[in-house]
Amino acid sequence: MTALDYQALLPYLVLTGALVSALLVVSFKRGHALAASVTVVGLLASLAVVPSSLSALPRTVTPLVRLDDYAAYLFVLFAVAAIVTALLSHRYLRGRRGELEEYYLLLLGATLGAAALATAVHFGTVLLGLEILSICLYTLIGYPEEHHAPLESALKYLVLSGVASTTMLFGMALIYIATGALDFESVGNALAASQQNAYLLVGHGLFLAGIAFKISLVPLHMWTPDVYQGAPAPVSGYLATVSKGAVVAVALRYVATTDALESGPLLTAISAVAVLTMVIGNLLALLQTNLKRILAYSSIAHFGYLLIALVVVGAAGDPALGIEAALVYLTAYFAMTLAAFGIVTISSDAEDGREMDRVEDYAGLFWSRPAVAFGFTIALLSLAGIPLTLGFIAKFYLFTAGIAGTLWMLLWALIIGSGIGLFYYLRVVFVMTRPPDGLEPVTMHSRTRTGESTIAVLVVILIAFGVYPTPLIDVVRDAVAAFGG
Repeated sequence: MTALDYQALLPYLVLTGALVSALLVVSFKRGHALAASVTVVGLLASLAVVPSSLSALPRTVTPLVRLDDYAAYLFVLFAVAAIVTALLSHRYLRGRRGELEEYYLLLLGATLGAAALATAVHFGTVLLGLEILSICLYTLIGYPEEHHAPLESALKYLVLSGVASTTMLFGMALIYIATGALDFESVGNALAASQQNAYLLVGHGLFLAGIAFKISLVPLHMWTPDVYQGAPAPVSGYLATVSKGAVVAVALRYVATTDALESGPLLTAISAVAVLTMVIGNLLALLQTNLKRILAYSSIAHFGYLLIALVVVGAAGDPALGIEAALVYLTAYFAMTLAAFGIVTISSDAEDGREMDRVEDYAGLFWSRPAVAFGFTIALLSLAGIPLTLGFIAKFYLFTAGIAGTLWMLLWALIIGSGIGLFYYLRVVFVMTRPPDGLEPVTMHSRTRTGESTIAVLVVILIAFGVYPTPLIDVVRDAVAAFGG
């Protein structure tokens, strides 16, 4: 490896160093605040060296890793989400029993695995990054070991995610049998030369089925509401954003490099799954009274929307527009989902383990905590795609990409799904405007300025980029322009 290779890898090396440093600190001096501080400082340090690494990009470091502006953008997105999660987790975990410091080690490890997935151009990197991410998530989901719900959710995710990973691995094996290669470019060349190869078709189907499970596409979605409901609130937010975003990053690069969706049967299957995911995700959310389950089904629907960008990248003839739309949508989705789960986090009582995750728990919030209620409203309206929020800009991008690709069926599903979703988002807003029947307006547990400030920043991002998205769009276009270059 050359000096430029190390320069390009600098953010990943700093993140790895932060993980090792946190491990050593915890080994010699335990302290919840100390572990959280080391984690946040390490993540900030990895972000600080990103500009220095950009001058060495794009660069292929070994056949396994492709470092470009696309990977750098996603690294920043994942690291910022990890910082938000760490800040929200500190007060949330403070009242828990047991050793809390390892939580932050797992958070750093999961972020490193997600960042590795964004650089993957080889199945070996996909497998390694996915397992690092998944193993850390198994433990994070079940971390408050004194309660049954997190442990049950962790066990469900462990078993079902293991099946999905095995399916992906078997798909990789079939692709290798057909092509003799594991890097995306060689697989793409072989696919172009032999569209009807049965091993390739089945292998791609299994690989994409594993991805469908990881991002909760119908009909492989049923684990999501159970896991989100049982997991700690900040972990649910991290799982909904970084975990899924990393898998989407792999899918986008894989489809763009291999043209896997040029196969008619695969394209038809993906389109059908997209329509079902958008509609069913929103319909099932209508039936929920638990806020975390509503956000889980909302997450399912949103990744159905994202499949529009994936189809545009793989089969509709304009990969640059599809990737641009996907990155803008992921950015918006990260901000609004982390803000929504952040409200649940700062509202919950860490000492008795009860989370304020019922819709009724937020009755009267506009009367007792108007600032928090306003932030929650902005996050929900952005999830619904209301104008003057970043969520609207993101959906407009997807709509534009769908029109460019003449994906009329998917666009109608997007419109119908968004219309259904508006109802359950506004239902939560309506509940916050009325005092609870016969009770005092809801009061929040022990205020945390750090958590509230973090959510305030996310809300400002949603409004600022919703009103004036040009700076975000310019950065995304720069990342897309260097994609694969």
